[in-house]
Amino acid sequence: MQHSKRYRALREKIRTADPVPLAEAVRILKQFNTTKFNQTVEVSTHLGIDPKQTDQNVRGSVALPHGIGKTVRVAVFAQGENAEKARAAGADLVGADDLAQQVKAGQMDFDVALATPDIMGLVGPLGRVLGPRGLMPSPRAGTVAVDIASAVREFKAGKIEFRNDKGGNVAVAVGKLSFSEQQLAENIAAFLTYLRGIKPATAKGTYIRSITISATMSPGVPVSA
Repeated sequence: MQHSKRYRALREKIRTADPVPLAEAVRILKQFNTTKFNQTVEVSTHLGIDPKQTDQNVRGSVALPHGIGKTVRVAVFAQGENAEKARAAGADLVGADDLAQQVKAGQMDFDVALATPDIMGLVGPLGRVLGPRGLMPSPRAGTVAVDIASAVREFKAGKIEFRNDKGGNVAVAVGKLSFSEQQLAENIAAFLTYLRGIKPATAKGTYIRSITISATMSPGVPVSA
């Protein structure tokens, strides 16, 4: 791949290909803040799991201490009192059959989908549409919740949901390049701590095989696992 002159110049600031401690990696990444827009910072990890084995798939959600620096649009599948609670908590879209019809029609203008347990019979068939986009509500990911108001507030405040891809990789946004070094380091540490805590019992060998942080238009900086 042919990289731009700017990208190559930034790449030269990474003086080693070896992983470095998180604080140093964040310090290096902050030097890449040379664009006119506020770049998103992402953490990418490669896990020692077999994605073909259901019991080794990794999925979850974690609240980052400093949020992710963007407005998160939350859709909630709920009815009755739960629907009212979701609206009061700040959900952007709330509905049952009407929301399901919007999804079926391809109208998914939201970043996170939540649901209450009692309505999963309606939501289940939407898996073929929501699943490929990583939006299918799941108890394991914390997106199926009895206390729907708390769930809405957490995701609006910057709670992130993630799952591994077919290659055993997990990539998540953890903030903006305008964040301070401390804020970025704390967000990244919170994610990695949670990720380590949900290691599948059947996964053998090294669990987190590599960690890289990068911004929207920057090279990746390898981090010590």
